[in-house]
Amino acid sequence: MRGTDDRQPAMFSYISAEDRVPANHPLRALRVLVEPVLKELSPRFDEMYAKGGRPSIPPERLLRASLLQVLYTIRSERQLMEHLDYNILFRWFVGLNLDDAVWVPTVFSHNRDRLLESDVAQAFLAGVLRQAHERGLLSHEHFTVDGTLLEAWASHKSFVAKDEPGSSPSDDDPGNPTVDFRGERRSNATHESRTDPDARLARKSDGTTSKLSYLGSILVDNRFGLPVAAHVTQPGYEAEGDAALEMLMGLDPSPRRRTIGADRGYDRGNFVQDVRRLGFTPHVAPNLHGRRFHSHVDGRTTRHPGYAVSQRKRKQAEEFFGWSKVYGLLRKLRHRGRERVEWIFTFTVAVYGLVRMRGLIAAGVGA
Repeated sequence: MRGTDDRQPAMFSYISAEDRVPANHPLRALRVLVEPVLKELSPRFDEMYAKGGRPSIPPERLLRASLLQVLYTIRSERQLMEHLDYNILFRWFVGLNLDDAVWVPTVFSHNRDRLLESDVAQAFLAGVLRQAHERGLLSHEHFTVDGTLLEAWASHKSFVAKDEPGSSPSDDDPGNPTVDFRGERRSNATHESRTDPDARLARKSDGTTSKLSYLGSILVDNRFGLPVAAHVTQPGYEAEGDAALEMLMGLDPSPRRRTIGADRGYDRGNFVQDVRRLGFTPHVAPNLHGRRFHSHVDGRTTRHPGYAVSQRKRKQAEEFFGWSKVYGLLRKLRHRGRERVEWIFTFTVAVYGLVRMRGLIAAGVGA
């Protein structure tokens, strides 16, 4: 018989959020990896907060909610709070009971800014890497480095001359004034963005559009493509190489000689020499594009089978860039200032590492 479309709401429910989440849901496996990391960070959290006063949002819940925002491509904190209000799965993952009130979006943002001051994102990434090491998912010997431009939350209209006084909005539209910069020579030396002064005008290659951007770089372990370091800086000619060297110097020392793979953009004399001084063999793609270029990597390096392996592994870094810009909210940044952008970028790298670890463990890889 046909069922009736009754809408009488039940006053009480005896089913918990734990029972609502399927046993094979991907977030269950992810939470198993997240909880040990948050437990390690508990002493750091104790130092961040005062012993007395009104309780704030628990930092563990801040990080779990931020992790969901990256995983499910939630574009704003306001939309995240909306999901937490009605989504039982999100409430279960964050640790909220079904009758708990959600936070005001601005309160959530201000509380999360406190995590920026204590470099929690870098510590969170380190905790993820410790788990990967314990499961045998890292080689600690063979790496790949790459960088990408992150479009800043600033428009070309905000990119004005540094010595130009503040101008009043035009009469045609005070909220979005008309700005005509056609024919004007603009560069990072003479102009800066009033919206995000840390952003720099850059382009990916010749013939492409210049945008206000940051340079995001990652260092990936070649064994299973897990990222081990992240860095954000202002784009420039030597910026990629400098960021790569800084990440390499942050690795634990090793008595064995290690390898570092990279694309032809890193085929520069200073970078190759500095990498060798750090005890790495530069498996860099030769830059033979154009007559004025010559490679700093010769046959003594390229003839080894390991060089070909490093070149095949290079795409693992590009896989992260693709994932982060499609799902991880990095196609267009939503935060301003280099420090805040680096926090978001590092945290997104850690979330990607968790997702990749979950897949490897489900496939039976690792201890």
